Amino acid sequence: MSTSAGRRVWMLAWPIILSNITVPLLGLVDTAVVGHLPESRYLAGVTLGATLFSFLYWGFGFLRMGTTGLTSQAAGREDDTTVRNLLGQALFMAGVIGMLLIVFSQPLIALGLWLLDGSAEATRLAEEYAHIRILSAPAVLANYAILGWFLGQQNSRVTLILMITTNSVNIALDLWFVVGLGMTSDGVSWATAIADYTALALGLWLVKRQLVSLQGRFLRDRLLKLLAYRELLQVNGHLFVRTLGLLFAMAFFTSQGASQGDVILAANAVLLQFVMLTSYGLDGFAHAVEALSGRAIGSRDWPAFTAFVRAATRFSLVTAGAAMLVFALAGEWLISLLTDLDTVRAAAAEFLPWMVLMPALAVWSYLLDGVFIGATATREMRNSIFAGLAVYLPAWWLTQHIGAGLGNHGLWLSFTLFTLVRSATLGAYYRHYRHKYWNAATAT
Repeated sequence: MSTSAGRRVWMLAWPIILSNITVPLLGLVDTAVVGHLPESRYLAGVTLGATLFSFLYWGFGFLRMGTTGLTSQAAGREDDTTVRNLLGQALFMAGVIGMLLIVFSQPLIALGLWLLDGSAEATRLAEEYAHIRILSAPAVLANYAILGWFLGQQNSRVTLILMITTNSVNIALDLWFVVGLGMTSDGVSWATAIADYTALALGLWLVKRQLVSLQGRFLRDRLLKLLAYRELLQVNGHLFVRTLGLLFAMAFFTSQGASQGDVILAANAVLLQFVMLTSYGLDGFAHAVEALSGRAIGSRDWPAFTAFVRAATRFSLVTAGAAMLVFALAGEWLISLLTDLDTVRAAAAEFLPWMVLMPALAVWSYLLDGVFIGATATREMRNSIFAGLAVYLPAWWLTQHIGAGLGNHGLWLSFTLFTLVRSATLGAYYRHYRHKYWNAATAT
């Protein structure tokens, strides 16, 4: 079972890892295209606008995660009718939320850009960018639902197909609109919006093909009655609060770094790219275990559940160990690739040891998030964030106000404790559920 489980985890994980690697390529092209315009304000505007939407859309990531967990369990029960109707419900929710974001775009964009606090000219351009980009909100959220639905059926290659399509169209239109037609930041936003709808069209075509292989049918009551959405709303509600907690933790980290000056802010931003690099691999195995553990729980196949978790754990630990080794041996070289500023390089090198430690602590939160999404135990994921914040904020206050204060080392210590407590809380929940509900002892 272990060899088979490992193979299935890898077959699901590699398309996700590869699709994750394509994400920074788009950012590089956006930066290169706009960065070659005659004035830097256009790049500043696009950066502000893109940051706003990264946070905004990340908040609705529950449409992907919740759909994956519930779909994988329904697939494990061989309940094709529920698999079908979960897609319909998730797409309906995505459409409603997307339209509400458009309707309330004016105050949302104004608030978001006020919080980001850019220069007056950059904010004006970012507002123009955002009012175009928000038009694709229904498509972006529907794509989340489609990706979650396919992943719940152990089809991760759709993720790769859609990501490659989105980024390819986006890059081509970036070049055409900005370089060919002479547009500025508005060209970048139109390129992204059109690419999102192109991906949605392809995703719906793939959905149509997949539905042919499923039994069952769409049920009017499941799609139109509010009570039928209770389970999906409950799962997604916990995930939404959990994501807001994560966003707060990251925003607080950035804000406190900024309060220590531009050099510290830039150094922390460079080091957070190391976190992003690590996440490319860990996310792949976490997503794989979402689908596999959910299906095993749905079919009540506890030996398979344990085998999948163990296989994903092995892959995740190898990935985390490799990241730690790379950061320890080549961390300063990586920093030099990300910035030419000597002061920022020196500051980032000073705090590099925190990044060497981070993968060993964060690996468990990635892995166990995947297990709990598959189990739709999203309340526990939410609680782990609360537990982490309950340590993070007091630790930050103590490190800044006791004695001479630890400055940015104190901030990194606090963030590291947040990660540790979150992982430990999820680990305690896993141990409890493993023995009480998931009956993993039958697999040993």
